[in-house]
Amino acid sequence: MKKSFSFILLLLFLSLTGALSAQQSLDKKVLMQVGNEKVTVKEFMDVFTKNNVQNELIDKKSIDEYLELFINYKLKVQEARAQKLDTAASFVNELSGYRKQLAKPYFTDPDVTEQLVREAYDRMLWDIRASHILIMVDKNAPAEDTLKAWNKAMDLRNKALAGADFGQLAAEYSDDPSARDREAIPNQRSFRPGNKGDLGFFNVFDMVYPFESGAYNTPVGQVSMPLRSDFGYHLIKVESRTPASGQIEAAHIYFAVNPEAGEEELADKKQKADFVYKKILDGMSFEEAVKEYSEDRGSAMRDGMLSKFAVNRIVPEFVAAIKKMQPGEVSAPVRTIYGWHIIKLHGMEKPGTFEDEAPRLRERVSRDNRAQLSEEAVIRRIKTEAGYKLNDKNLNQFIASLDSTLIQGSFSAKPFENSKTPLFKLGKNQYTLAQFTKHIEDAQVPQQNLRPEVYGTQLFNEFVTKTVLDYEDARLEKRYPEFAALMKEYHDGILLFELMDRMVWTKAVKDTLGLQAFYDENKQNYMWKDRVAATIITVNAADEVAAVEKIVREANGEEQLRLAIQESELKNVRIQPGRFEQGDNRYVDQTTWAVGSVGRFDSEADRNTVFVRINELIPAHPKALEEARGIITSDYQNQLEKLWVDELRAKYPVRVNKKVLAQLKARY
Repeated sequence: MKKSFSFILLLLFLSLTGALSAQQSLDKKVLMQVGNEKVTVKEFMDVFTKNNVQNELIDKKSIDEYLELFINYKLKVQEARAQKLDTAASFVNELSGYRKQLAKPYFTDPDVTEQLVREAYDRMLWDIRASHILIMVDKNAPAEDTLKAWNKAMDLRNKALAGADFGQLAAEYSDDPSARDREAIPNQRSFRPGNKGDLGFFNVFDMVYPFESGAYNTPVGQVSMPLRSDFGYHLIKVESRTPASGQIEAAHIYFAVNPEAGEEELADKKQKADFVYKKILDGMSFEEAVKEYSEDRGSAMRDGMLSKFAVNRIVPEFVAAIKKMQPGEVSAPVRTIYGWHIIKLHGMEKPGTFEDEAPRLRERVSRDNRAQLSEEAVIRRIKTEAGYKLNDKNLNQFIASLDSTLIQGSFSAKPFENSKTPLFKLGKNQYTLAQFTKHIEDAQVPQQNLRPEVYGTQLFNEFVTKTVLDYEDARLEKRYPEFAALMKEYHDGILLFELMDRMVWTKAVKDTLGLQAFYDENKQNYMWKDRVAATIITVNAADEVAAVEKIVREANGEEQLRLAIQESELKNVRIQPGRFEQGDNRYVDQTTWAVGSVGRFDSEADRNTVFVRINELIPAHPKALEEARGIITSDYQNQLEKLWVDELRAKYPVRVNKKVLAQLKARY
């Protein structure tokens, strides 16, 4: 029995292997030749299955029908190439733009991207409130300046850990000017108190990525190690970590306070805010209090409602109060740098599930500087696959020879234009000093804080990155057949659109004589059915119905009817004259189609009475060109396309291999 079962499995395996081999053999066969282009079964079926419902059975009739459409498509693309439309600058630029977009997924590491998306979602669930001290240092600063900034940051951290007030340290030492008071300048600006390093609340993507990571990775109440961003080194003290509020809907009653106000003014505004809050507690509605007392006249017209906001868009004291509230609750007066606020929370639109948020987060990640991590992973992979090998000796000798012309932005590549000195190998290609120096000449900009060797190393790293990405970009079509097929689809689609516009769509619109001739020849295809000219009179008041009916039945024609109703000064009558086919209006349909015939229709639903008077019988006749220009133009375009395709079939002979076509049909 075991032997029999094994034999059956062997037969099944051989059968499946044979079927797969036969299918692959058929895919490679030439199904047709359009002009000088040969089309395989696979190329045809790839397009066919993409443009049809793929989970439905493919039948012989649908293949035959699509075969004709495909041939017409190929004819048009071949004609576009013959007219050299694919060499036009507009075409090249458009296709290049699409290619950049379509290639993006191949230059991101999906695993790294998903890690970043998951990390972003986890952070999205929490709002951070943090303070910082910034020690500025240029991202390209020499090592000694960078070390000096690091040591200063570490010294301040040690002071904070020893008990010094972090806010006072920020006000005294931070290079972020918002930490210190901004003094008033007469007639130019008012006084503004410093924030002592307090950045308020923020969420994912609100800060640069290194700062964001430092804040989310530092425990509440602690001070981070110095963290580097493009601005310099940051010490971060996390003040709170609370569940994310998302998008907040809130209203407020506002009592403005001048930043330079004295104690008396502050006391007066506090007293006013307390008075209004007590009135609300005693029964006055929040909305009434807004209208009567709020000094924010813009929001007062909307019952105090503010536009939806996230936590990073408003002062932290305001947010801190909201985080303690429930929807519908009204706060006691809250002090901010702008004055006093009585807040009413309407609601919070908090983050959804990971599945709900992931698509938007992927888009945000792709546009954020953290996407560089994904690109760096791809670059490492490409280097490994292509056998990247650096010639350290040659590179170091050249870097050491760089002088001040580089940081002045006047480096010349001319002395090196014939140099074959190898710097690195990628794939089968050697990249030389001549190529690198050309990159330097094109990319250099004057530098103030960099030594020549540091700037030269940066430019070399840029050159390697660009070379690696260009290397991979040039191989995309060969490495990824689906990308090659998609690019071909876009290539031919853009060509086809341009040619169709020239030969059919715009031509039909501009060719007024041709359109008129087409209409004259085919006007019987655009007919009005039998119609009537009728007037529909709607009466909205029961006490006017009798007077209106008398006018309708006695009037002789539409004009007399209209004038009689106008002169009667009836107030609740609406007149609608028009021409109607069967089915256009249910009241006209129910009225006898005879000149002078009147129909009356009383509605119980809306208490209206409708009268219809038939004024004229209009027999069936062709529509005028202007009455059906849209459909006539469309039909004319179809005729132009048909005649044009006939010309193309004569110009580019089409030969279908009927034997292969029969084999293709038999497969399905």
